[in-house]
Amino acid sequence: MEARIILVRHGETEANRLGCFAASEDIALTDTGREQAEELALKIQTQFRPHKVISSAFHRARQTAVIIARQLGLPVEVIPGIQERDFGCLRGEPYERMGGIMRKDNLYDPERRWLWAPEGGESLEEVRLRAIGALEKIQTCYPQEEVVVVSHGAVMESVVAHLANNWKTACVPPNCGMVLVESGSLQKPGCFITSST
Repeated sequence: MEARIILVRHGETEANRLGCFAASEDIALTDTGREQAEELALKIQTQFRPHKVISSAFHRARQTAVIIARQLGLPVEVIPGIQERDFGCLRGEPYERMGGIMRKDNLYDPERRWLWAPEGGESLEEVRLRAIGALEKIQTCYPQEEVVVVSHGAVMESVVAHLANNWKTACVPPNCGMVLVESGSLQKPGCFITSST
């Protein structure tokens, strides 16, 4: 079996449906989100042979992880470092609000958007640093296995930017989208990655 991380975004939440940043860590999946997770669980079961399911501590990720783990007959482990970006003053706000706030901030550089942080929140670069650290620990603990890691949109965007060594083409995947992180690729930015939805 080839060692890799199957990095998954959680299923749809009401905030996702409304086009808003989540106001809380405790927001739950919608019925659609649960269906997405069920479909993804079957896809993972068909295409991979995971050894473990790991999740962010946020409720929406844990719900998604439990659905996947149940289908695979595996336990779920919750770890720090892969939780969603802290959006600070944007929590609960519509996605469009971010653009207006960024443009009014003298510290915002459109050529280096990943370095900008909303008031009280994190930059994408800060998310990248903590997420890559967490994923490297997972690869160290499971050097020969496939592991499902359920996380969040900004985390996945940051990981893709790291792997591709290119922030400009990185984007947030859809709910229950996945990215395959091959063994050793975290230490070699710019290497090939496989993305699937």
